[in-house]
Amino acid sequence: MKNLISITALLLMFSGFLMGQNNLPGYENNWAQWRGPYDNGVASRGNPPLEWSETTNIKWKSEIPGIGHATPIIWEDQIILLSTVQTDQKVEPDTTGEEQQERDWMNPKSTDYIHKFVVISVDRSSGKIRWQTTVREELPYSHTHEFGSWASSSPVTDGEHIYAYFGSHGLYCLDMEGQILWERDLGRMEKHMSFGEGSSPTLYKDKLIVLRDHQGQSMLHVLDRNKGETLWEVERDEISSWSTPAVIEYDGSAQLITSATNKIRSYDLESGKVLWEYTGLTRNVIPTPLYADGLVYVMSGFRGSALFAIDLSKASGDITDSYAIAWSYDQNTPYTPNPILMDGKIYFLKVNNGYLTCLNAKNGTEYYTNQKLEGIKNIFTSPVGVKDRIYIAGTNGVSCVVKTGETFELSAQNTLDDQFFASPVILGDDLFLRGVKALYCIAKE
Repeated sequence: MKNLISITALLLMFSGFLMGQNNLPGYENNWAQWRGPYDNGVASRGNPPLEWSETTNIKWKSEIPGIGHATPIIWEDQIILLSTVQTDQKVEPDTTGEEQQERDWMNPKSTDYIHKFVVISVDRSSGKIRWQTTVREELPYSHTHEFGSWASSSPVTDGEHIYAYFGSHGLYCLDMEGQILWERDLGRMEKHMSFGEGSSPTLYKDKLIVLRDHQGQSMLHVLDRNKGETLWEVERDEISSWSTPAVIEYDGSAQLITSATNKIRSYDLESGKVLWEYTGLTRNVIPTPLYADGLVYVMSGFRGSALFAIDLSKASGDITDSYAIAWSYDQNTPYTPNPILMDGKIYFLKVNNGYLTCLNAKNGTEYYTNQKLEGIKNIFTSPVGVKDRIYIAGTNGVSCVVKTGETFELSAQNTLDDQFFASPVILGDDLFLRGVKALYCIAKE
């Protein structure tokens, strides 16, 4: 009876999260996309350690070739990562033009060396590399932020195929043994201030969705996941954003939600028709839309703060002056980190800093705000949750574990000898952290 009650409670807890991969068999037992099985940053079950260090609760630690800030995904016994590996072949870069002057002013990452764009499979139990496939080899076209990488878009899988997206360097479909099945070149992007690329693809049933908002002609592509052929695509009046689109099942149909600077838009997933739209976010939008119990949550935090809870039952056409906005909040919202929805609460970080806020997801009531995560200064990862806790990894190697609830409680602070830009992943009782130096599997000894 106790087990039955626990299972029922779990189903009720996640009943509002009808997004993305929830239509795929086994989704709840895997981490098949960058925000997890429910697209909200929360694992369905598990009990990872509260505490760890370089000498405590490390199941294994493995060096990964190259550099990549893409959050890993996991399907059964395979951890899939993207990376770029520098070769010893040097070329002469183009040092002329307005774009180069912009790059010099921003001092972003650049290279004169050919790189291999690789997809890597790591054994979940041992940390050993199972296979490594180079999908392209060329000079990275897009310069990237000093804290970015040329492999920042997380892959996605349906358990049969791996979809690896390297932005201007191509979209690839591989089987689970690393063989390339098809590829698409969707063209080059010109990102604002050479900040680099980072939006991840979204998978829903037979559709693979890629959002490309940049300084050129922005596009939304919906492709057949089996062949890579275009099902439909639309031009977008947008500038650079880095948000990953979300698919929401509501009232018998699927909506594709995109967050961007000019407008938040909902598209009918079958036809591409705009169902509703809204303005009000800041520039440089990064957080992915969230959904629970009839409300869509969108936010951004670059040079301002904006969070809107949109009631889908009232959303149609231009909702700027409608009652579709259930509530809003204009403080301490995130720039890079995504929020999480957990137990009827929405948690988010301030800009890229170690300050946490918790609101009632239904009405926006403030439980606590701007609470300092000791030891963390900068955060470019997104928090993840499981059981009664939230895991947050800082750039400087410090990670904090926060107890969920209406009051702020720091449960643990842990330090590893690495830097973290990829978000944590939780599967079962294991916590996976991808650092610049190594991939860690953290588990109780």
